[in-house]
This record gives sequence, structure tokens and C-alpha cells, in this order.
Amino acid sequence: MSNTERLRELAISDAGFVFDPLTGHTYNVNGTALAVLRSLKEGATPEAVIAALHEQFETEPEDDIARDVYELVGRLREHGLVK
Repeated sequence: MSNTERLRELAISDAGFVFDPLTGHTYNVNGTALAVLRSLKEGATPEAVIAALHEQFETEPEDDIARDVYELVGRLREHGLVK
């Protein structure tokens, strides 16, 4: 199973409701996590997501974005949604 294959199976609503049909688990995410999750689901790397968020929101420092994205990826890994 590829790194994003499990992510592609998730049903994600615009309101941040995430449903995993394989396990039946549901999650609620905020707007930023929703954007990150959608990008990862489309195959973007965490680094590409960080760069896009930094450019889109013109935030400083970029390390805060990186920390948040990697924290989300870690949680996705804990739930078996990414490798």
C-alpha cells in the first residue's frame, strides 16, 4: 500500500469532517488541517505542503508551519493513514 493510498480512501467534507470507511472512524479537523490533508491526499509531500502554506499565508517563521504539518503527519501515521 502506497504512502497516500489510505488517505485517498478517506471521505472529507468541506466542514472538516473526515470519515475512514476502512475502520469506520471519524475525525474533525480545522481549516488548516483540512487543507494539509487534502494536499497530502492528492500526493503532495509534507515539504511541498509546507512551502505552499508558507507562500499562501505569508507566515513567518516557516518553522511553525513545518512543525504543525509534521505533527499532523505524525498523527496520521499513528492512525495508520500514512506510512
